[in-house]
Amino acid sequence: MANKSPLDDPENAAYAWARYRQIMRLLLAVTIGTVLLAVGLLYAFNGMISVHFYIAVALGISFTMLLGGALMGLAFLSNGTGHDESVDNKLPSRDELWSRPEDD
Repeated sequence: MANKSPLDDPENAAYAWARYRQIMRLLLAVTIGTVLLAVGLLYAFNGMISVHFYIAVALGISFTMLLGGALMGLAFLSNGTGHDESVDNKLPSRDELWSRPEDD
C-alpha cells in the first residue's frame, strides 16, 4: 500500500500550488524581459529582417523558458512537499536484477 502523500492534505496542496503559481509568474516576467532584450538586440545588430524571424525567435525563447521552468517547478514542488518520499519503490536491487541465475 502506498504511503499517504502530503499533497493529499488540501491545506498543504493549496500552499504548494500557490507557491508554484508565484514561481511561474516570476518566470513569466523574466521570460518577457529576455524576449524583449533578445528581439531588441537582434534588431539593433541586424535591422528589420523579417517579422516572421522575430516571431519565431520570441516564440522559441518563450516556449523553451516556460516549459523548462514549469517542469523544473513541478520537480521542486514534488520534492519540497515531501511527495517524493511517499512513493513506495519496491523494485529489486541492482544486484538482484543483473545477477545471472546459477547453473544447476
